[in-house]
Amino acid sequence: MASNVGGISGQVLRSFIERIENLEERKKEIADDIRDVYAEAKSAGFDSKVMRQVIKLRKMDANDREEQEYLLDTYLRAIEGRIAEEDAA
Repeated sequence: MASNVGGISGQVLRSFIERIENLEERKKEIADDIRDVYAEAKSAGFDSKVMRQVIKLRKMDANDREEQEYLLDTYLRAIEGRIAEEDAA
């Protein structure tokens, strides 16, 4: 039986620790399940890197996604323009 030490209830603390340990184990199991689904998708011919990007984009707010796409396009065009200028020199 856990006791109180220094004003800390061992029983309450043990309960929190055990709950966290159980959640960590479930998290590991879920991560394993996700890995299995990606492997299954890959064996069906899908690209897991692209799937991860799609999932990331679907989690984003529409405005944030549009802003990110705009910046990505702007950066790529800036780089391509700079490369074209360097090739002309």
